[in-house]
Amino acid sequence: MSENIYPSRSSQIAARKLGSEMMIMSASDSTLFTLNETATLLWESADGTVSLEEIVSKKICTQFDVEYGEALSDAEIFARQLASHGILLLAKQPTSMRYMLVGANR
Repeated sequence: MSENIYPSRSSQIAARKLGSEMMIMSASDSTLFTLNETATLLWESADGTVSLEEIVSKKICTQFDVEYGEALSDAEIFARQLASHGILLLAKQPTSMRYMLVGANR
């Protein structure tokens, strides 16, 4: 990964947690996503103030038996896929909660 990215959840979705998995539907294209336990942890940690690298190193790698480099690569691909559907917003620097709530595209 060449740069830090700070993921945040879009307000333009519908989400419901069922057990350890998350169901998310994009309001823009009605695509339905079912996130596994690892992806759900990333999703729940995506608040715009913590970098993807921190989420992977401090949350994913500590809770799951996965190598950091592989986990980071997978997390970046996942985050960019969700961002392409408007599910996550990706910023190059931390964002404030106020900024996230208005759904500003960064």
